[in-house]
Amino acid sequence: MSRDDASIDAFLEMMAVERGASANTLDAYRRDLGHARGALKAAGSSLSAATTEAVRAYMADLDATGFAASSRQRRLSSLRQFFKFLYAEGMRPDDPTSPIEGSRKQRAIPKILSEAEVDRLIGEAEASAGNPELRGAPLARARRMHALVEILYATGLRVSELVSLPRSVLRSRGRLIVVRGKGDKERMVPIGERARDAMDLLAASLKDLAGPSDAWLFPALSESGHMTRQAFARDLKDLAIRAGIPPSRVSPHVLRHAFASHLLQNGADLRVVQELLGHADIGTTQIYTHVLEERLLALVTDHHPLSGGAD
Repeated sequence: MSRDDASIDAFLEMMAVERGASANTLDAYRRDLGHARGALKAAGSSLSAATTEAVRAYMADLDATGFAASSRQRRLSSLRQFFKFLYAEGMRPDDPTSPIEGSRKQRAIPKILSEAEVDRLIGEAEASAGNPELRGAPLARARRMHALVEILYATGLRVSELVSLPRSVLRSRGRLIVVRGKGDKERMVPIGERARDAMDLLAASLKDLAGPSDAWLFPALSESGHMTRQAFARDLKDLAIRAGIPPSRVSPHVLRHAFASHLLQNGADLRVVQELLGHADIGTTQIYTHVLEERLLALVTDHHPLSGGAD
């Protein structure tokens, strides 16, 4: 095994064991570091022994070959984490990325749907789940889709958390369910009556959904035994088309954003939304500050005596 391979494996093991990084996160780090290793090798260097100049040249090459600013920033972030690990473990005497400044990318305002659009989307799913002409597997799939969108909008779960919900959540008759999120951390998430009712309807049809295991709420014939993120995203776009919403505007992540934004628009506290979304850092949740700013502006406009908007 080469020194680069050993260094990457040691870094990924640390990320998995000490920081609880998910499989998707580890795959992303492996891809980023593998790309950098290949480029540096072609330039006559190695990844583990790269100098600041070599890393700068690699970043400049990414820019020259048309990589988006967000992609370049992610690659640099991966390299920073990797070299900080090597330095902390005494595997090299310095961190070559410390003098390199990354481009400060302003967080994009997330795309969201209006409350009326979400109502249309869920209404279409509910109508399909209640179609009296459906029987057996088609009815079970319609009920599964209805439960998926109801739960997603009611809880704001990550799509990976949603599709991998255990069937044991059906036994919880309270207003909270336990969700296992990033880093294998558990959190309590409230679930409303509509989502609970959709889950109960799905429970009555689970026998008609094919899957190798009865461990999952959303079973499917996949390697994991539950519905995949890709399959849900595809079915969600089909649902959007039936609801008269452009499919390009709809994804599982957009519904998660709608959950958070609609809560804030209706008076929720940012810290509460942070907990519900499972964000470890409030900074991640602050992409929604534009919603708070709009709410505060409306508050002042409507109620301040000098604004001209008060009666």
